[in-house]
Amino acid sequence: MKIALNGALGRMGRMVQEAAAEAGDEVAALVERPDHPQAGGRVQTPWGEREVLSDPARVPTGVDVGMDFSAPDAAVAFVEALASRGVPVLSGTTGLTDAHVERIRTAASRAPVLWTTNTSLGVFCLHEVCALARRLLGPGYDVEVVEVHHRHKRDAPSGTALSLVRRLTEGTGERLVAGRQGDAGPRTGAEVGVHAVRGGEVVGEHTVLFLGRHDRLEVTHRAASRRLFADGAVALARRLIGQAPGLYGVRDVLADASLR
Repeated sequence: MKIALNGALGRMGRMVQEAAAEAGDEVAALVERPDHPQAGGRVQTPWGEREVLSDPARVPTGVDVGMDFSAPDAAVAFVEALASRGVPVLSGTTGLTDAHVERIRTAASRAPVLWTTNTSLGVFCLHEVCALARRLLGPGYDVEVVEVHHRHKRDAPSGTALSLVRRLTEGTGERLVAGRQGDAGPRTGAEVGVHAVRGGEVVGEHTVLFLGRHDRLEVTHRAASRRLFADGAVALARRLIGQAPGLYGVRDVLADASLR
């Protein structure tokens, strides 16, 4: 498949290039923010020299899918530009506001758009396993989420932690409590706590704790390399091609499907 890649020269963008090359795909268009030092220039890629575009509207025709790992405003502009042409887009950008998500939802009326806070297939399994545990254990267990990331991460709690909470509280009416401080009072049965830890160069770690009166269950996913996000993104993008217009999540794309 031919890919248009937004945030192409960032850490994730470069890994997506490596993953795509190993999978036999091609990044046919590189997009970066206008103030990027290399915007408008040319860079070497596994497929030869490519111009670094600063405007997603300049992405050439013939690309099969767009992939985005950038910043919120740039992500929305990229999704809107490609979806308006009917090109599917996968966005893994975090830190989006409700307004950003609404604009992506509108753009998805013209092309399939997958927005996910985490493209790791292992993290998808974490969601599924924890949802099953929640159903089996029932309301007698308190649920807390602890996430650990590198010291450079800007948003907290992580998008993946928030996604886990949404999945675990579907239909329960429980509220998210981001950390606790001071006289927070006793824990109620209608909350899920999320705790963000930052330091070092941790790629990403998420632990969901199910705390009962007499036992405790912990389910953890640890990312050993950012490359797993790139490999997962390429696999998910391939599944997105050919889907009907709409806003998708990872569960939608992987339902009853093989990644082989």
